[in-house]
Amino acid sequence: MRLIVDSGSTKADWIAVNEEGKVLFTTQTLGLNPEILDEDEIIERLNDRFDILQNKKEATHLFFYGAGCGTDRMKVWLSQIFQNYFSNAIIDVKEDTYAAVYATTAKGEKAIVSILGTGSNCSYFDGKELHQKVQSLGYIIMDDCSGNVFGKELIRKYYFNKMPKELAEVFEKEYDVDPDAIKSKLYKEANPNAYLATYAKFLIQHKETEFCRKIIFKGMRSFVKNYIKQFENHKEIPVHFVGSIAFYLKDELQEIFDKYELQLGNVLRRPIDGLIAYHVANK
Repeated sequence: MRLIVDSGSTKADWIAVNEEGKVLFTTQTLGLNPEILDEDEIIERLNDRFDILQNKKEATHLFFYGAGCGTDRMKVWLSQIFQNYFSNAIIDVKEDTYAAVYATTAKGEKAIVSILGTGSNCSYFDGKELHQKVQSLGYIIMDDCSGNVFGKELIRKYYFNKMPKELAEVFEKEYDVDPDAIKSKLYKEANPNAYLATYAKFLIQHKETEFCRKIIFKGMRSFVKNYIKQFENHKEIPVHFVGSIAFYLKDELQEIFDKYELQLGNVLRRPIDGLIAYHVANK
């Protein structure tokens, strides 16, 4: 049994397949970002899903693509946890960008591959290897155009009275805007980045308003300038995306790409289905 996992900070999609690629089961856990969770929290999230718990000794391979796995230290640490849990499996941990590459990019194709979800990143794939010029420092400092950055922007606008009254009234009905509740989520509970990203739904639902469009396009311009344009051949190759922010704001991405004369490639909400095809073809 091969387990293929695509994990962000918010959630992780799991698919178990046999040697022929037949799906045995699918499930979902909370996100397994090693940068923001300790070992006990990771084990708890694994044990919370019966399919995973029941089949942990049946797994022969675990292919894990995850947010927070961009450094060797985090990959080694998480691999050891998985090795102890899936004791009969060969463990392969890679950063989540590889999942995006395998799901969106044709074999041998050169492309820039980006993730816009709870967090964000951007890499260049030369057809064989992945290259990054900017090392992510996480949601507090970076993550341009991500769900958590959009969430921070909305909360700030609301508290600085910069949100139009009619939108502010809707915002108050949909979210708990009590300062103590927000601070508790940010400073006392797990996954503050995922909490912030929940506010991005409001931005997407009201993306036709001038207020939300300004926030969206400000974030997209920042992402293009700070991430995509770092690669010299950015106008010559397609730029692929995975993630809910990219998926639900595809039209807005196209507008920005037209302005900067960039090629918008494949835009997927989740890379997990493409990963099945990749691993069956490369077993």
